[in-house]
Amino acid sequence: MIRNRTLFNCVTRPKTSRLPISRFLLTPLSSLTSTMSSEATGSTPTAPTLDGNSIYKPRYIDIGINLADPIFRGVYHGKERHPDDLQAVVSRAQEVGCQKLLITGSDFTSSRHALDIAKEYPGVVYTTAGIHPCSSAIFSSSHAHHDAKEYAMPSDPDPEQPVSEDHDPDPEKTQEIISELRALIESSRSTHPGALVAFGEFGLDYDRLHYCSKKIQLHSFAAQLDLVLSLTPQPPLFLHSRAAHADFVGLLKAKFGARLERLERGGVVHSFTGTAAEMHELADLGLYIGTNGCSFKTEENCAVVREIPLDRLMLETDGPWCEIRPTHAGWKCLLEAKAKGEGIYACLSNGNGDESTPASTAAPTPDITRTATPNPLDPSAPGTPTPQTKPVRPPKKPKRKEPEVPERWRTVKKEKWVEGAMIKGRNEPCMIERVAQVVAGVRGEPLQDVCEAAWANTAKVFGLGEE
Repeated sequence: MIRNRTLFNCVTRPKTSRLPISRFLLTPLSSLTSTMSSEATGSTPTAPTLDGNSIYKPRYIDIGINLADPIFRGVYHGKERHPDDLQAVVSRAQEVGCQKLLITGSDFTSSRHALDIAKEYPGVVYTTAGIHPCSSAIFSSSHAHHDAKEYAMPSDPDPEQPVSEDHDPDPEKTQEIISELRALIESSRSTHPGALVAFGEFGLDYDRLHYCSKKIQLHSFAAQLDLVLSLTPQPPLFLHSRAAHADFVGLLKAKFGARLERLERGGVVHSFTGTAAEMHELADLGLYIGTNGCSFKTEENCAVVREIPLDRLMLETDGPWCEIRPTHAGWKCLLEAKAKGEGIYACLSNGNGDESTPASTAAPTPDITRTATPNPLDPSAPGTPTPQTKPVRPPKKPKRKEPEVPERWRTVKKEKWVEGAMIKGRNEPCMIERVAQVVAGVRGEPLQDVCEAAWANTAKVFGLGEE
């Protein structure tokens, strides 16, 4: 396995925990040799993109990372599998250049936990607050009153059993939920100004009606849009739309106007997997498009990413889910970048993605001078080798298959957790660099153009104050 401490060794990580921010982080090529000492210090620097006589160090903002999920505390389905490693997750993100993270709030529990995490990492971690469409059953008359504020999305409802459309929204519950959301937002603005940067995640999801019915989702979305309109200042929106485009756009226009002219701060439709026509309609309304591993599953998905206007693009991981997998159509962009030694793989040892053994390390061929050719049938002939029994060697241990694309950190199963390792199947914000590389590859654009456009768009919409 390619180890993280020797792979990306061109640029040292700053000594401070928070990476420096500038418009373009450029280092003269002449300084490249000295920075290779990062391997000796044990740091894992950001992989740069070579461009002429300079080195561009990518910078990212992950607009959608679910760090409030218990998985990032080592808890899976209510059972602790390994120690809390949230700090290591944030550290790995910063090491690749992911300087800011927006934690998604999808119900009251995750929204509160997200705020607690943001307090631990001021200036690095930010949050949203809202009720996800799959968490919107709390608005229903069929839902118990007592657990509305502590309600979290069910973990494993049967996808073949959609929730009944017979139940109506409960006006009393709706008033209670909206009042609680308002109090949460106003409190965070007062006690930790700047931490909560968007309203959401909220919207519509008709692919998962086994969590919540269409009727209740539409009611939840409308009630929360009314809350946004009543807030001063109005926050930007962190939106969810899955297989519900017509109703989704229709409600937005009903609340904010035909051109969304009453939407003061804009918003992003995150984890976008819709059609090109749907994407263009959203972009024409002034909304931004969030891309992650789910946006690259098929060739059709990739064709949509290719058409996203650069000034409407944002990047996200949506971890711990939505990782980019070898089965995804976009995976080939990582393989191509590795083979060419470009983008996030520009620092591989020989520049073409191969870590070949130098010729000087090859075993020398012995120089043997022969004076005569012995008869192999005559045992007494001079020079005839004496038969020897070959020593019995122990069987070799099977080698672990090398990854198709380089990995910065060792990856293990959760049951075999070790400090400093990533967990197999748990997507992390440090993987934002792969999202950016796939977007760049799909679009045929330099990584730098993708990263800087996404950074500028995100900083502008969410008021992060840096360009």
